[in-house]
This record gives sequence, C-alpha cells and structure tokens, in this order.
Amino acid sequence: MVVSMINHSENLNQRLRMTGSSDPPFEDTYKNLFDNITNPIQKNFPELSTVVDECELPLIDLSHLMLGDSERKACKKQIAMASQEWGFFQVINHGISREILEKMRDEQMKLFKKPFDEKLSHKDLNFSAGSYRWGTPSATCLKQLSWSEAFHVTLSDVLGSRGQDNLSLTMEQFALMVSQLSQQLVDILADELGESANFFEKTCLPDTCYLRLNRYPSCPVYTRMFGIMPHTDSDFITVLHQDDIGGLQLVKDGKWFAVKPNQEALIINIGDLFQAWSNNIYKSVEHRVVANPLNERFSAAYFFCPSYDTVIRSGVEPCVYRSFSFGEYRKQVQEDVKVFGHKIGLPRFLVTN
Repeated sequence: MVVSMINHSENLNQRLRMTGSSDPPFEDTYKNLFDNITNPIQKNFPELSTVVDECELPLIDLSHLMLGDSERKACKKQIAMASQEWGFFQVINHGISREILEKMRDEQMKLFKKPFDEKLSHKDLNFSAGSYRWGTPSATCLKQLSWSEAFHVTLSDVLGSRGQDNLSLTMEQFALMVSQLSQQLVDILADELGESANFFEKTCLPDTCYLRLNRYPSCPVYTRMFGIMPHTDSDFITVLHQDDIGGLQLVKDGKWFAVKPNQEALIINIGDLFQAWSNNIYKSVEHRVVANPLNERFSAAYFFCPSYDTVIRSGVEPCVYRSFSFGEYRKQVQEDVKVFGHKIGLPRFLVTN
C-alpha cells in the first residue's frame, strides 16, 4: 500500500510538471500539499470519486410578473416554493439581455488573460486592494484547496470606477441590472412571507453588495481538487451567470447533483442570512464547483449583502436562530475557517447553542 501511494504521488507530481507553469501558480505555492499526497487525510477523497446525477433546476419565467394578477401570483409562488424546496432556481426573461451577458463574459475572459503579476498588483485596474483572490491561503490539505481565481469587488467600486474602458463600462452595466434583479427577487420573497421589503432597501447598499468574477482553470489533478470547496453563501441571495462548461453541484435530499447549464437562464440561490431571516423557510443549500481536466470555466456572481452592523432576526416565532449582526456572522465564519479549515455557519447561531 505504501509503495502504491508513493507511485501515485510521483504520477501526480509528473502530471503537474507536464502542464508547465500555471497561472495562478498553484503547484508552486501549494507544493507541500501535492508532495504530501501520501498523508492519510489526503488519500481518500470520496466526494470527487463518486459520479453524481445531473439535475435541472426549477425554471421560472419572470415575464409572467408583467401579466395578469393570477399569472403574477403564480410566478411569485413558484419563486417562493423553489426557495423552500431547492434553495436554488433559474430564471429566464430576467431583463438582462443576451448581448450584455456575452459582453460581460468576453471582458471577463480578457481580464483573466492578464499576467499573474498584473492581476495581483491590480495594474491598470480600477479595483480596490485585495480584490484579486486565488487558491485557499488557509488550506492544509488538497480537499481544502480551491483551484480557481477571482476578482471580488463591491458594487460601489464598480459604479464609482469612472473608467471608460470596455471592462469598466460593461461591469457597470451588468452590475446595475443584476442589482435591480436581486432587489426584485428579495421583495417577492419577503412579500410571500408577509414581511416588508423595506428592510433590504435600507440595509443592502452599493458598498455592501459584491460582484465576483470567477475563473476555474483546467486542472490536471481534477479528481483530487475542487474548483470551489463545498459551502453555503453568507448573503441573502446570489445571482449567478455561468458558461456552458458545467461544474456547479448542489445538495438535494442528502445527495450531490450536477446542475445542467442553461445559457438562457441566470441561477439564483438563497444565502444563510435569508434562511435565518425566514426562520428556515427558505433554504441556504450547500454547493461546490468541481474542477475540469480539459476546459476552463467562467462565471459571474452577485452577492446581495447588508452592512456589517445589520441585525438579522426573524419575525417568525419561535425563532430557530438567535439575533446576530452580519459582522458577527462574518467574524465567526473566518474564525472557523482558520481553525477547522471550513465554514460552520448557521448552526453556530441556533437558539439552543
């Protein structure tokens, strides 16, 4: 068994060397993790060795919101039911044209083609320091390493860049539209709970919401690597535009399913804050991205978040979770990732704790 694992480690490192220098430099930066493949913590990775079934998310046509009263009510009910049963759904006729989505993807691809040092230094980019992120700095084993890179910027940065280049103009156009869509959806979800949407209008502002541009490079050791580790989102809702490569997977009824890409749709998922605010009526579902051996994957995600001092409390009794601020929640998540290598999230805030 020891000889077998050593041979496997040598084969793994050989495949990494054959790919040449990567951008970002995953194999150089995390060399100790690849060299330490014989470690018992790393040798068993059942999550990625198991073939998962494909699923199609509930598909909701938002143009029905503009029709008669019965069609509008039925559409809102669909959104609420999908948020309860799946925590994920996809929308078409969402108001963002195919032209804008394709322009966003083209500019995103050009952005990630810049040399690594330029991305790292934000050279010629109107982004705040720390916007460029890649890998997983806290990773202690391969299953904690995300094989991806991203630019993570606030909506206020996007709107305030005043850049006249194609990237700035396209990001601003895309972000404004996806922000409006997010507000529309949380209004509907709040209304279906019998709650006022004023809470979101007052707390989810341009300097608290984020646009994240993602790239998942092809990965020679994809059977032992996530594009992004399993997680739930720490926001109210996320709006995702992805390409046709696939790789997004989610948990439904205790099993992992691969989400079938749909180029005509945007994907919406519920975050932790909405699950807590709705008292577990809407579900924040664990999801991940698996690495691809041949093709790189691109996606753009918009995170609808409140200010750090916003208090999350449910209007439904008895409350499943104690009241907490978003800042407190983020701090606890960061501490848990540092100590355990992964997020624990909402279970930390149960009333019984």
